[in-house]
Amino acid sequence: MARTRTYNNVVLLYSNIMIFFIPFVISLRSLTPDKSIHYNDYLVSETGKFEAGFTNIENSQNIYFCVWYKNLNPRTIVWVANRDTPLQNSTGIFKLTDTGNPVIVDGSENTIWFSNASTIVENPFLLLLDTGNIVVRNGSLNDVWWQSFDYPGDTLLPGMILRTNRINGAHNALTSWKNSGDPARGEFSYYIDSNGFPQLFISKGSVLVYRLGSWNGFFFSGVPWETLYSYFKFSFELTEKQVQFKYEPLNDTIVSRYLITPTGFVQRYIWLYQTETWQLFLAGPGDQCDNYNICGVNSDCNTGNTEICKCLIGFTPKSSNDTDGCVRKVKLDCDDRDRFVTYTKMKLPDTSSSWFDEKMSLVECEKQCRKNCSCIAYASLDIKNGGSGCITWFNNIIDMRTGSSSGQEIYIRVAASELGSSTNNRKKKMIAGILVGIGVLFLSITTVGYVIFLKRKKLQNSGRSTTINHEDNMNHEKESIDISTFDFSTIANATDNFSSINKLGEGGYGPVYKVT
Repeated sequence: MARTRTYNNVVLLYSNIMIFFIPFVISLRSLTPDKSIHYNDYLVSETGKFEAGFTNIENSQNIYFCVWYKNLNPRTIVWVANRDTPLQNSTGIFKLTDTGNPVIVDGSENTIWFSNASTIVENPFLLLLDTGNIVVRNGSLNDVWWQSFDYPGDTLLPGMILRTNRINGAHNALTSWKNSGDPARGEFSYYIDSNGFPQLFISKGSVLVYRLGSWNGFFFSGVPWETLYSYFKFSFELTEKQVQFKYEPLNDTIVSRYLITPTGFVQRYIWLYQTETWQLFLAGPGDQCDNYNICGVNSDCNTGNTEICKCLIGFTPKSSNDTDGCVRKVKLDCDDRDRFVTYTKMKLPDTSSSWFDEKMSLVECEKQCRKNCSCIAYASLDIKNGGSGCITWFNNIIDMRTGSSSGQEIYIRVAASELGSSTNNRKKKMIAGILVGIGVLFLSITTVGYVIFLKRKKLQNSGRSTTINHEDNMNHEKESIDISTFDFSTIANATDNFSSINKLGEGGYGPVYKVT
């Protein structure tokens, strides 16, 4: 009996030891100031789509508080709170202060990270939404006092808004990681530039490297958008004070993320349930012409050409270097004599120095452009439903390219002489051809008449004229003589104004026409 009691005590002691070493995991739906999240604790969204907690990244020993997709493997992180201030061990705590400020402290209660929430919340309540957004609310109210979506990392999730203040230029942005294992802020930023007509840019520090283009009613003009509309709906809102952009999936089964990589590329992924992998859906920059302003001013970049940089009509290379851009051959007339050359399927030029009007028609847009001699080009602002609105460019255009499947028409201003000289030459050549043709026709008719006349005369001299009725001969001679007396209007009418339909051919003297 004693032996059995001893055995049971040993088993009980062993069990207690094992329980002591099993980590105790807590999953919370919400967080209040009286609760906190430690290492191996998790905050879970309502349907379990997203999860938040402390984790390390790849082989790094640093600890970060992150948001990731709960049921997707490998773990895909979409937001990092303390990306620039990692914890060195697993003693960190994520909590909510009494005033509603989310913070991270280490084991010594030193603040590692805190939100910049400036509003004091009386009854703060934090939770993780099924969108991946961490929000702070006032009790059960739906008003959001702070949210992680206002401070994006490298990933733009559905419902997350990119916005820029048009008054002071303040904006949020996607910022790349330093590398795949370090979420600290990298070199590249993705944001909306609100100068002129707003457009999306990627910059490396202060240097612009890729311009996705301006909004054209469907998407940004430098990005193929047709396939995107099969999966997403996009929203672009422009007011006097602010511009903002976001996207949503067309249905809840579509899981997607859009991010900027440590090397400065933007990539859109869709989750494939069949293979349980992320499929790359779209990426940019796509080719050499996507590099910002690679060809210089007043030029067109086209990867389909042997030389990808080509001056616009009316312009000539500034130097032997293709990237130096182009200058005008002839100054503008600055009046109604100026003409506009149409370019189609274009990624519109940089709009940061443009002027625009959302209500003006395209005809009014051209008139508006003509009023200002520095206006170099114009286009429709919105290409939906046949086009609407007006956008104009001044002095020089920058970063335009051919071959964009989502591109549109743009009208480039040139001096009348640039187009008129070639037009006048064509008219002169046509008139010369007509005159030569008339001369050839007149000479042919005269020659035929003269040959007939000689033949008749020869017959008379040989005594064979007795077989020919004298009266008929006189009539024939009269007819043959009359042939050579057609005036220009008669010939023009007979050839239907020298219509190409009546053209028989063309020789060294010009075209020959048949008479109808």
